[in-house]
Amino acid sequence: MGKSFRRVWIHALWSTKFRKPFIHTEIEDFVFSVISTELRKQGCYVSIVNGMPDHVHCLFIMNLNQSLTEIIRLTKGASSYFVNTNHLTDERFSWQNGYTAFSVSESRVNRTKQYIANQKDHHKE
Repeated sequence: MGKSFRRVWIHALWSTKFRKPFIHTEIEDFVFSVISTELRKQGCYVSIVNGMPDHVHCLFIMNLNQSLTEIIRLTKGASSYFVNTNHLTDERFSWQNGYTAFSVSESRVNRTKQYIANQKDHHKE
């Protein structure tokens, strides 16, 4: 049997608890950076992380040696821990339970990346 090639692009998103607008412009770069770093620590290739004050979008290639649930759980945990230990919000920060995730075909990766990059414009409407 020949070698196998596996690459699964994931567009994942999740919200802050009660959709509170915690991720202000002053801290969003820190939050998005921690999310990217944690995904990379788990062996995922990260294309983009962006979002709004009450939710975040990520586009990454999944590490197929882990479950998606575990990848998201660890990423959410690391990012909320970072926000709270660095006192980046006035209240205790946490993510809502659950997440949404879609596989993205190779032909739609650039379009999905643009959609995530343009979140602020998308939510103006």
